Amino acid sequence: MNAIIKSEKKHFPVLLNELINIISPLYGGTFIDCTFGNGGYSQEILKHQSNKVISIDRDESVLKIVNKFEAKYKNRFYFKQLKFSQLNKLNLKPTDLKGIIFDLGYSLNQIQDKSKGLSFNSDSKLNMRMGLNEFSAHEVINKLEYEDLYKIIKFFGDEQKAKFISRKIIVKRQSQKINTQDLVKIIDDVKKYRYTRIHNSTKTFQAIRIFVNNEISELIYGLIESFKLIPLGGIIAVVTFHSIEDKIVKFFFKNYSERKNLSRYLPNLNNKKILFTLKNKKPILPSSKEIKINPPSRSAKLRYAIKIKDNDDFKDFVEKFKIYLDIENIRKKL
Repeated sequence: MNAIIKSEKKHFPVLLNELINIISPLYGGTFIDCTFGNGGYSQEILKHQSNKVISIDRDESVLKIVNKFEAKYKNRFYFKQLKFSQLNKLNLKPTDLKGIIFDLGYSLNQIQDKSKGLSFNSDSKLNMRMGLNEFSAHEVINKLEYEDLYKIIKFFGDEQKAKFISRKIIVKRQSQKINTQDLVKIIDDVKKYRYTRIHNSTKTFQAIRIFVNNEISELIYGLIESFKLIPLGGIIAVVTFHSIEDKIVKFFFKNYSERKNLSRYLPNLNNKKILFTLKNKKPILPSSKEIKINPPSRSAKLRYAIKIKDNDDFKDFVEKFKIYLDIENIRKKL
């Protein structure tokens, strides 16, 4: 999610009713909540006594809430501090696993936590680590060369001024270490304090946050691991907040659920496995009522798919987004 929340005083689980209707927890079963956060989705699922939730989150700051859940929902709620790509570490073989859900947004608590450095208003050292990280935004901004910074800001943030911002970072850090407000000022100087609905720093901060947390590879391999884990008939549901995330999820679901002929006059020559069935080909969007109550939800998109076949080869999925994975590999320089 773009880190642009400023005035909201309460965190709202996005598209909660729509997600609950899709996974149908009313009928009982086990569900995996891959982004526990403030526990909004898990709590709604656990309202039904026949349900169990296994939740993961890379952010250790959620442990206070986790402890309350473990006390309240004994033998029905379990938590592990893991990243998406580590879903296989759960070592589960639950025959009643009904759904796996991902909410790729950031909670209000995370954004307001100044130590994380997700907010433009933070006056602390650059960080952006969400847990289980190898490095912080401070190392990215103060150590990487111009070309690497440019690629990160351009491709992960879709920032048109990526070249100018990267150059100014290199110049600025010759005289001092760059902190959060230094970076905000650099971006404002490049963009000439242009007033828009979206903060000048949104795209650059998004790009650096994605890079620091390996969000692209975590999503790609998280989806693959969730597919391996979910049994036939189970649902994978994902709420995304920016175009790269949605592009990845859309490709994963649609590429493995559709056959496309080269010509309508030729027989179907595509032997690709059909792994999913899609009830909704288009994403589910927040209602105008939800957007009014919770403005950050306006960029959310919910996609889901039902698994109908097994598969162990996702090479084309990984290859499709190789350009992003190659940029994430810049981390080896840190």
